[in-house]
Amino acid sequence: MPEVANRKADTLGDAHEVQKHGFDLGVVVGDLAFEDDSDSDDISLEGLQQELEDCKNDNVVTNILAKGTSLREYAKGVENNVREDELESIQDYIKESDNLVSLHNQIRDCDSILSQMEILLSGFQAEIGSISSEIKSLQEKSMDMGLKLKNRKVAELKLARFVEDIIVPPRMVDIIVDGEVNGEYMRTLEILSKKLKYVETDPMIKASRALKDVQPELERLRQKAVSKGFEFIVQKLYALRKPKTNIQILQQSVLLKYKYVVLFLKEHGKEVYLEVRGAYVDTMNKVLSAHFRAYIQALEKLQLDIASSSDLIGVETRSSGSLFSRGREPLKNRSAVFALGERHNILKEIDQPALIPHIAEASSQKYPYEVLFRSLHKLLMDTATSEYLFCDDFFGEESIFYEIFAGPFAVIDEYFNSVLSNCFDAIGLMLMIRIIHQHQLIMSRRRIPCLDSYLDKVNISLWPRFKMVFDLHLNSLRNANVKTLWEDDVHPHYVMRRYAEFTSSLLHLNVEYGDGQLDLNLERLRMAVDDLLVKLAKTFLKPKDQTVFLINNYDMILAVLKEAGTEGGKTQQHFEELLRSNISIYVEELLLEHFKDLIRFVKTRAAAEVEPLVKDFSSRWKAAIELMHKDVITSFSNFLCGMDILKGALTQLLLYYTRFSECVKRIGGGSSLNKDLVSIASIMYDIRKYSRTF
Repeated sequence: MPEVANRKADTLGDAHEVQKHGFDLGVVVGDLAFEDDSDSDDISLEGLQQELEDCKNDNVVTNILAKGTSLREYAKGVENNVREDELESIQDYIKESDNLVSLHNQIRDCDSILSQMEILLSGFQAEIGSISSEIKSLQEKSMDMGLKLKNRKVAELKLARFVEDIIVPPRMVDIIVDGEVNGEYMRTLEILSKKLKYVETDPMIKASRALKDVQPELERLRQKAVSKGFEFIVQKLYALRKPKTNIQILQQSVLLKYKYVVLFLKEHGKEVYLEVRGAYVDTMNKVLSAHFRAYIQALEKLQLDIASSSDLIGVETRSSGSLFSRGREPLKNRSAVFALGERHNILKEIDQPALIPHIAEASSQKYPYEVLFRSLHKLLMDTATSEYLFCDDFFGEESIFYEIFAGPFAVIDEYFNSVLSNCFDAIGLMLMIRIIHQHQLIMSRRRIPCLDSYLDKVNISLWPRFKMVFDLHLNSLRNANVKTLWEDDVHPHYVMRRYAEFTSSLLHLNVEYGDGQLDLNLERLRMAVDDLLVKLAKTFLKPKDQTVFLINNYDMILAVLKEAGTEGGKTQQHFEELLRSNISIYVEELLLEHFKDLIRFVKTRAAAEVEPLVKDFSSRWKAAIELMHKDVITSFSNFLCGMDILKGALTQLLLYYTRFSECVKRIGGGSSLNKDLVSIASIMYDIRKYSRTF
């Protein structure tokens, strides 16, 4: 083996040399001499050139040719080397023969073992295949059994539910037939109702044989439950008819506990339910009608009549007869015909409890109709609210309320219409209109619609009546007899006071509402008063008295409007303008009465003797002012107004006299009159003296 390696090394070395010095294969090949070969004719040289081209790049061939060695010899040498190597290899194999034999035996044993393993594994594979098939079969069987079990459970559940829903337990029969109507009874009724609905709704159940056995029992139980429920509820309804029964407590604490009995009758005994419903409607209609009738009768005893058809603004007091024909009525109540007074407090007490008649009667109290009106409608609202909610809860019907309250509405309407047709109290009517508005708001906040149409109807009834009474007042002013109304007195006329109180009352009641129609009516009333006041003023002979009369009445009207605390608006502005205008006229008339010549001189600058005017003024100006003061004091009812007028008159006098003094000083020779002219300071001193008495 080492030798072979050495030869390989030599060969590689030779090849390196050839590669180093270069070698031409064609030259070497051209020198080759081939021996004759008897078989050369059979050898094909096709492809030889290609093989020679390939040998150009072969290192071994190149090395051999580079040495110049004959190829044949070189081939023989190679062959010898191969043979030697073969022999050496054989020797090596012979040396290792024992090991090879041992290896062969081991391989044979391993092959035997592996064959056995193959057989065993093949058996395992067959068994595993069989087990897999069995597992698959078991899986299919398990799925099939699971599906069957599921279907059986569903069938069992439906069957159990079916059996439970149609069977009639003995305990149920005992409770329905012999049990008392209590909580357990109503729970049993619910179960019976479910069974009845169950067998009635499903067509398949109706066709079942099991139902044919049970249905007669269910029907008998239904009939028994319906008859027993009817008797029980009707008996409870009779308790509502007992005198002094608190209906609301009975409804809430007793009847509502058994509302399912009524629902059962409604669902499973329609005819009987209608009888129960009719019995309740009839009972409550009569009970509530009687209740409201008794309450109204008690209220009538508390009523305080305020106004009659003759209690109008423009009617003469002496001819009305009201003070004499109603002598039993306190005089202070008569003022309420036109003045609001404390009556507006009823709007602040709008949600207070209704009056209790026997308590009010025991204290001998009487009330204007609007107080009774509020109390009656407060009771109506509370009763209607309670009944409406009860009917909705107990019967599940809202319409039943209107059937029940047909009677109470009729009773209240009859009373209200009788009172309304004889009501001539415009203030009271307007208060009732405002009360109805507040009641509508209360019911709206409660979200109870049952009185909407009734309250609207009352409101619609009140407005035409108010308009009619208002027009009576208006016509009484337009058609007033000035001769019978006139009194030889410049102080405020009682008709004007009535008007002022009446107007301020309606203005006060319109503050939060801004009713344009009412404002228009008040404007018409004011125009009528203006005309009447001017007519009354003209009956005085002296223009000064006419003016004083107008001032006193305008001042009184404004005082009443302001005292009421209302924003008089256009009405107040109108009378303020008239007052200012007439005060200016009066001041001029008052000054002309005492200083006519002086004022005429100042205004016209007419040619006149100045000296007499100067001496006349200086001689009596203090007395004239005192007379003016007395005149004002006696002429005007309102002291403050009189003092303001006097102050204005004195101020105007001072202006006139100042201008007069300036005119005198400009006249030739006027300086000689300076000693007779009263100083401005003296006049102002006296004016301040009167001012201090104000």
